[in-house]
Amino acid sequence: MDNLVFEVGTALVLIAVTSLLANKLNFSIIPFLIVLGMLVGPHAPTFGLIDLTFIESNEIIQFLGRMGVLFLLFYLGLEFSVGKLAKSGRSIVVGGTVYVAINFVLGLLYGFLTGMPWMETLIIAGLLSVSSSAIVAKTLVDLKRTANPETELILGIILFDDIFLALFLTTMSGVLLAGSTSVFGIITSVLISVGYMLMFFVIARKGAPLLNKWLNIKSDEIFIIVIFAILFFVAGFSETLHVAEAIGALLLGLVFSETEHRDRIEHLVVPFRDFFGAIFFFSFGLSIDPSTLSDAIWLALGATLITIIANVVAGMFAGRQAKLSHKASTNIGLTIMARGEFSIIVANLGIAAGLSPILTPFTALYVLILAIAGPLLAKESKNVYKLLNKVFKWSKVSEKKKIEVPGE
Repeated sequence: MDNLVFEVGTALVLIAVTSLLANKLNFSIIPFLIVLGMLVGPHAPTFGLIDLTFIESNEIIQFLGRMGVLFLLFYLGLEFSVGKLAKSGRSIVVGGTVYVAINFVLGLLYGFLTGMPWMETLIIAGLLSVSSSAIVAKTLVDLKRTANPETELILGIILFDDIFLALFLTTMSGVLLAGSTSVFGIITSVLISVGYMLMFFVIARKGAPLLNKWLNIKSDEIFIIVIFAILFFVAGFSETLHVAEAIGALLLGLVFSETEHRDRIEHLVVPFRDFFGAIFFFSFGLSIDPSTLSDAIWLALGATLITIIANVVAGMFAGRQAKLSHKASTNIGLTIMARGEFSIIVANLGIAAGLSPILTPFTALYVLILAIAGPLLAKESKNVYKLLNKVFKWSKVSEKKKIEVPGE
């Protein structure tokens, strides 16, 4: 393809058709777009005049994918507020802490047991710890569980997980992107990153009145130009301080979330988030050589098994400490199991820092498996609960308690 615009247009048509297929099957588009990227791209065969390698347009597609990451994290920042966590209550803090801790610690152990270097181990532990907010939200809506008693706790754990993601990416970007090797250098890099993040927290809490005045722009056209200009400038500036550009976008979203213009910004950003986010998943698939997947099959399957066990245990603990039933607690663990966009973002940080190339096929397989298995397990949560109940006899324990405490 000599026409660069036509080549990019072809990629977008493929993305659109694949998204329509996923929607028709009532499933998340994430695994579909990753698989699409793997099927075409540099490793695809050429059929006569039809060239789907996207070699000439690869850099443009990858850049558009980077924009997708910025919009995803910027939107996440808009949805996040320090006040939200404070108002969510003890059960969400405890449940979220346990959920992240169990997944992260098991991720660390898994990395060490599989012989990974310690930086790769930290990346694996990080990407094993973050759920896909997009898939979880879609699952709750599709299964009509938004009014369920456990849903508030599920959303709270997701919020807590997002906070962990911000802290983890900020810390790791300071270590990896700064290239520090000494203990002093690593500590300095981390302190710079954390200090940079705290600066945005202060601006968010103290600068809202001034931002409200500055962003009081009547024209939507000029308003969105100003917002996007600030977004890309802050993301790029963050990179110069060895803080991941995605974290710069997230922190800026956090600042804007405290202003009275939050809803207006969110309304304007959502279409860009969805469009460029789709390109991001496709571009990630393009970076994967299907022939390397076999090298990561067992590593990905092991991580998947650990994640399933960890999520069921963490969900059960979070639900029970919040005084929810065993059945509702089972729903929690199965619903937040899906992995997607944020796991890929964590992996990309390690890949950008030149860590082991096994991270790419490993993450692809891991995300693909759980992006498909997560919603399916949530849909079959009743049967999963029945199976677990046969083993642990939860219903008999509940009946015994009711007999021992009449009227409870």
